[in-house]
Amino acid sequence: MSRMNDLINAGSLAEISLVGGERILDVGSGLGQLTRALARKSGNGAFVVGVERSPEQLAEARRQADLAGEASLVDFRQGDAMTLPLRDAEWGSFDLAHTRFLLEHVPDPLAVVRTLVRSIRPGGRIIIEDDSHDIMRLTPEPPGFHALWKAYMRTYDRLGNDPYIGHRLVSLLHEAGAKPVRNTWIFFGGCQGDGRFDAFVENLVRILEGARSAILDNRLLDAGSFTDSVAALQPWSRRPDAALWFAISWAEGQRSSPK
Repeated sequence: MSRMNDLINAGSLAEISLVGGERILDVGSGLGQLTRALARKSGNGAFVVGVERSPEQLAEARRQADLAGEASLVDFRQGDAMTLPLRDAEWGSFDLAHTRFLLEHVPDPLAVVRTLVRSIRPGGRIIIEDDSHDIMRLTPEPPGFHALWKAYMRTYDRLGNDPYIGHRLVSLLHEAGAKPVRNTWIFFGGCQGDGRFDAFVENLVRILEGARSAILDNRLLDAGSFTDSVAALQPWSRRPDAALWFAISWAEGQRSSPK
């Protein structure tokens, strides 16, 4: 997870375009690598809060911050996206609220976005990044991958979540009361010959293996087909023409100023 964060954080930082000294709220901060990068980028005068529900990830985020000598960069807090651990005076005070890879895992993403909008000041920015899993392409396609990825996506709706949430980001901003101002993609992928390619394939295999029980328990794919399809990824990844194509959906909105 740390390696993948390092690979994709540069794209996120470039799109966020901080000007310096911002008050930043990062929800679903995970291991905190992007959160600390936001604090470094914003520089002197920045105040950055990272909110993470998982005690394990929060402990690791603090450990990594300590090792990097950056324990004071971010105020890491444990909490839920629906009930943010903010003080009364902090609501409506942030210049930027950000979340990445969170909305795809909650049953009511609109409620989360509304909470984020509440946290920023009038004129402040809200940036949401998430996945639309249907755009994943592996070429040439490994045997069984289409059925395997389709089964993986179905595990989301079995939990009441949306595997296509990335396509809805602009709509969610609008429905939450923010003014959408920009959307784009952040490329996430590579090909044989790209030094990052093995890490992307390893990440894909880990994601699929993590969903094995959900796929098999819900009878979305039989055990033999699952095993064979995951196993086919390794020889595929060694092909000189192997390529993985994916992108993170990115959208920005602004909280309207009171009239």
